This record gives sequence, structure tokens and C-alpha cells, in this order.
Amino acid sequence: MTEKTSEKSEGGDEGIQVSSRFFLLLMIGFAVVVVGIVLVLAAALLGGGSGSVGGVIFIGPFPIVFGAGPDAGWLIAISIAISVVMIVIFVLMRRRNYGQSSD
Repeated sequence: MTEKTSEKSEGGDEGIQVSSRFFLLLMIGFAVVVVGIVLVLAAALLGGGSGSVGGVIFIGPFPIVFGAGPDAGWLIAISIAISVVMIVIFVLMRRRNYGQSSD
């Protein structure tokens, strides 16, 4: 019996299975964040002008909206719009996956 359990652990099939589509979206998200950070740093170093920041942090269903600078209103509006689109996509993907489960 101990031989069978040791063979299973060596097989490498342990852990959470992630679909390739989700993993691709995750990697694209990380790439977009990295590119955004590089662009902001380059603009700050080369432009020398004033900077603005804005964003939305979700803690459960409660959004925390923040921003500072001359263009913070636009940044906050864009980040809220992106957050709404992300929530809609999440709900649609969850609904579609829920309908496909055969448990």
C-alpha cells in the first residue's frame, strides 16, 4: 500500500488544475501591468511633468476608489469602467462554467 501512494506523489498530478485559457488571461494581465509600470516610469523620467494616479480596490463587494493629481478624475472613471467589465466577464464565465458541470 505504501508503494502505491509514493508512486502517485511522484507522478506530479497533485495540485490545482488550471485551464489554459485562464492561465493565458492571467499571463496577459501580468504583462499589461508590467508594460504599464514601464510606461509610467519612462514618462515620469523623460517628461518631468506632473503625474496622476487613480484606481479601484475591491474588498469583497465594496469598492475603494482613490486618486490624486490633475487627471485623477479620468483615471478613476477608467478604472471603475474596467472593474465593471471585469466583474461582468467573471459573472458570465462563472455562469457558463456552472451550466457545464456534470456533477
